[in-house]
Amino acid sequence: MTPLLEVRDLVKTYRIPGKSGVKPASLKAVAGVSLQIAAGETLGLVGESGCGKSTIGKLIIGLTPADRGAVLFGGTDLIPLSARQMRPFRRQVQMIFQDPFSSLNPRMTVEDTLTEPLIIHRLCSASERPKRVAQLLDQVGLEAASAARYPHEFSGGQRQRISIARALAVEPELIIADEPVSALDLSVQAQILNLLREIQQEHNLSYLFIAHDLAVVEHVSDRVAVMYLGKIVEIASADDLYRQPHHPYTEALLRAIPHPDPAQSGCPAPLKGELPSPLDPPSGCSFHPRCPYASAVCRQQEPALLDFGVNRQVACHHSDKVASGTMSHASTSVSSPV
Repeated sequence: MTPLLEVRDLVKTYRIPGKSGVKPASLKAVAGVSLQIAAGETLGLVGESGCGKSTIGKLIIGLTPADRGAVLFGGTDLIPLSARQMRPFRRQVQMIFQDPFSSLNPRMTVEDTLTEPLIIHRLCSASERPKRVAQLLDQVGLEAASAARYPHEFSGGQRQRISIARALAVEPELIIADEPVSALDLSVQAQILNLLREIQQEHNLSYLFIAHDLAVVEHVSDRVAVMYLGKIVEIASADDLYRQPHHPYTEALLRAIPHPDPAQSGCPAPLKGELPSPLDPPSGCSFHPRCPYASAVCRQQEPALLDFGVNRQVACHHSDKVASGTMSHASTSVSSPV
């Protein structure tokens, strides 16, 4: 089956200008990432801050130009398209940003915010727009009277609902959700996650759900891709990945999840060392300085992302060792925020 979205060998490098006496440097934020998302599927993308997750979202939607690679949407590569050629695809691929306050124009009312995409894409006549705005607000759980208000008059969760309504206005097929609940209280997170799932079921939407919270990702994703220092190190179904990680970094992330039962909670051994600088990544496997399984080959040879069994890819020289010493799902399971 042809995927709705296919990313092939995506690369993005930022040039860091040198200061007095310091040479310019290169920061490879995304270093050859490939992934696929099927229609109606949610792919979770997780990793530490600075690993390149948000950059991938911006590269897909065209907010940041890629240095190399392909972003195929419905079989069409979006990378070489001009701004005019991209317009129909911008309707099909929308983005929800992390901070719902900074992503909304404070000088525009909610009605203006939701009407703008309708005008740009010529989806409604002027007489139909108020009705469409009311429908969108109702869909995200807000009253029609909210249309006359400004973003600062809403709570964080309500502002994120407005952002979701704006993304839905053009009836997209894929939504890139970039940390959509990380700035919200836990109870509000649950409401927004439930809303996103309801909308997905109603419209058969696909999501790229970017987050650093593994507890959130587990409960919203069909598959999960784990990133480390600009590269994907493991991709698997959510159930398989949380039950039996095959990469040591995935294993470490799961061990760090707090357990809801105080009797079973402990202090997991933290990863040794610090996250390497993307300006000077380690040789071989970028995770080897922090990896308890590391050997000589890890320091010398970068592992490729290869198939490991059915519906799983892993970039690790010792994935068999990681899998054989895995944790039970009970020891890593967390209470659902939903």
